[in-house]
Amino acid sequence: MKLMIGKEKSYKFYENTGEKPEDKDLYDQGLYKQIGKPPPAPPPTDINLEKAKEPSNIAQIKQPATSSTDNKKKDDIKSVLNTEVSKTKATPLLVASKMGIVEMVTEILKKFPIAIQDTDSDEKNILLLAVEHRQTAVYNWLIGQKYPECVFYHVDKQENNAVHLAASFQKHDLWRIPGTALQLQGERKWYKYVKHTLPKQSYVRYNKKGQTPREIFRETHAMLLKEGTEWLVTTSNSFSVVAALIATVAFATASAVPGGADDYGRPYLESQPAFSVFSISSLVSLCFSVTALVFFLAILTSRCQHSDFEKDLPRKLLLGLTSLFASITAILVSFCAAHFFVLQDKLRKAAFPIYGVTCIPVVFFAFNQFPLYVDLIRSYVQQLPLRSYKVFYTESSGASSSDQKKEGKEKDD
Repeated sequence: MKLMIGKEKSYKFYENTGEKPEDKDLYDQGLYKQIGKPPPAPPPTDINLEKAKEPSNIAQIKQPATSSTDNKKKDDIKSVLNTEVSKTKATPLLVASKMGIVEMVTEILKKFPIAIQDTDSDEKNILLLAVEHRQTAVYNWLIGQKYPECVFYHVDKQENNAVHLAASFQKHDLWRIPGTALQLQGERKWYKYVKHTLPKQSYVRYNKKGQTPREIFRETHAMLLKEGTEWLVTTSNSFSVVAALIATVAFATASAVPGGADDYGRPYLESQPAFSVFSISSLVSLCFSVTALVFFLAILTSRCQHSDFEKDLPRKLLLGLTSLFASITAILVSFCAAHFFVLQDKLRKAAFPIYGVTCIPVVFFAFNQFPLYVDLIRSYVQQLPLRSYKVFYTESSGASSSDQKKEGKEKDD
C-alpha cells in the first residue's frame, strides 16, 4: 500500500502553497506558461482605483485592440484548465474515504498532510464523503485527529455541511441490519451521532434551499418511515394474536387443578413435585403472555414518528418478543407437567421423548424468529450499527447486463 501511494502521480505536484494536485498533462501542454505568473501586488484598493482609471492617451488607444483578444485567450485557457482539473478531482484520498479504507487514508495523510484539502467536483472534502457514504470507521478516525476547524466546517456546492449529508437518505441499505424499521433506526442513530460529535454551529445552518438538517431528514426518510411503520404494524398484529391465544390457554390451565381438591380447596396432588412445576409454569405463561400482548398493543397505538424508531419502538418490540417466547416455553412446560399425572409409573419414563418431540415445532418457530431477535438486541445496544459493504449496481450496468442477457437468448434461439 505504501508503494502504491508513493507511485501515485497526483501527489507529486503538491507545493507548499496548499494548492490541490494537478495532472501532469497540464504542465506538458504549457498552458500555465501562457497564463503567466500571478501579479506580485494585490489589486488596487478603492483609494487608488480612480488613479488606475486614468491611463494615458496612448494606453486608451491601444487598450481596446488588445484587451478583448487577451481576455478571450485567458478565458479559453481557463476553461481548458477547469475541464482538465475536473477530471482529476477524484483523488486517491477521496476514493479511500468514500470506500471506507481507513489504512489508506492514514498513510496518505501521513505522507501528504496537505491532501486534507482535497475536494471533488461537488466540493466535498474527505469528511463530507465519509459522512455521506456512512463510513463510520473513517469518520471516527477523522474526529479523533487534530485537524483545523475548516475541515469540519466545510460545505459543498449546495452549502450542505456534514450534518446535512448525515440527514440525507441513501438509496441503498448501507447498514448491516435487515428490515426497513431497523434501517430507519440506523439512519437516525447516524444522524444523531454526527450531530453530537460536531460543533453546534454545524446543525443550525441552512443550505442553499433554505433547509436545516432536521427538515432534510424528515423529507428524505418519509418513504422509509412509511414502510417501517407498515412492517411494524403487521408484525405486531401477528404476534399479538399469538399472545392472546396463549393468554387464553394459560388462564384456563391456571384455573384448573389436576387431580381435584378437597373440601377446603387443597389439591390432592400438591405434595408431588410435578404439581409445583405445573402451577408455577402456568402462572408464568399467563403473566408473560399478557405482558407481550400489552407491548404489542402499545406498538399499534404508537405515533410512529422518526424519533420513536430510535429507542422506543425497538425496545417495545424486543420486550414483546422476549415475553412471547417466555410464555410459549412456560405453556409447554405446564402442559407436560399436567400430562405427567395422567400416565402410570411404568410409562412416565417413556413419555420424556414424546415431550421432546412435542417441543420441535416451537423450536423451529424460535429458530425462525431468532435472527430478528438478535438483530433487535444488537441494534438497540450498539451506539452505531455495523456498516454493510455489499456491491450495488447502477442503472447503466443493470441495463447493460440485461441487454447482454437478451442478446444471449437471441443467439440461443
